[in-house]
Amino acid sequence: MGRLILRQFQGAGLEPVDLTIDAGECVTLTGPSGSGKTRLLRAIADLDPHSGTALFDRRAVDETAPPEWRRHVGLLPAESHWWHDRVAEHFTGSGTRLLSELGLDEACLEWQIARLSSGERQRLALARLLDRQPAVLLLDEPTANLDPENGSRVERLVQHYAEQRGAAVLWVSHDPRQRRRVGQRHLIIRNRRIEAEAA
Repeated sequence: MGRLILRQFQGAGLEPVDLTIDAGECVTLTGPSGSGKTRLLRAIADLDPHSGTALFDRRAVDETAPPEWRRHVGLLPAESHWWHDRVAEHFTGSGTRLLSELGLDEACLEWQIARLSSGERQRLALARLLDRQPAVLLLDEPTANLDPENGSRVERLVQHYAEQRGAAVLWVSHDPRQRRRVGQRHLIIRNRRIEAEAA
């Protein structure tokens, strides 16, 4: 179960924010390009400088070793990074159920990273993240390179994961229809401030 709490939390270029995302809840975030959405996710994941407090399940970011924090607070960047040649080498478990839910065949575990399309990389990066079973998901435009069918697969899988695992989800999206589909609450960045997005 993951509950994410931000108290006067501040990433680069943004005003401090107080925010709680409950276990199983998905909150969407939007804003103009360059407004700080990605930097906020990276700050919550303890990859960029920040101030204030971030907690999940009473663990504070500044009292937790960064690798341990990132194991529980998982970031899916807009551009995925790969450090081994084969897909399978990036998974701790089998990942096969996750792959099938994303429309991928188990055989793709033997593929070379170099042969993957941008859409395959995006779906596999999500499967890789969920395979590690984080308590909090920070998703930076996870369907940006996907067609509608595969985008729907991602939405269903994240929703199912949040419900089954009790994971808190912060989902960055520019698509208003998607935000309405996946989120229970909606935030927008305006003039460096994070505020509720009008329905």
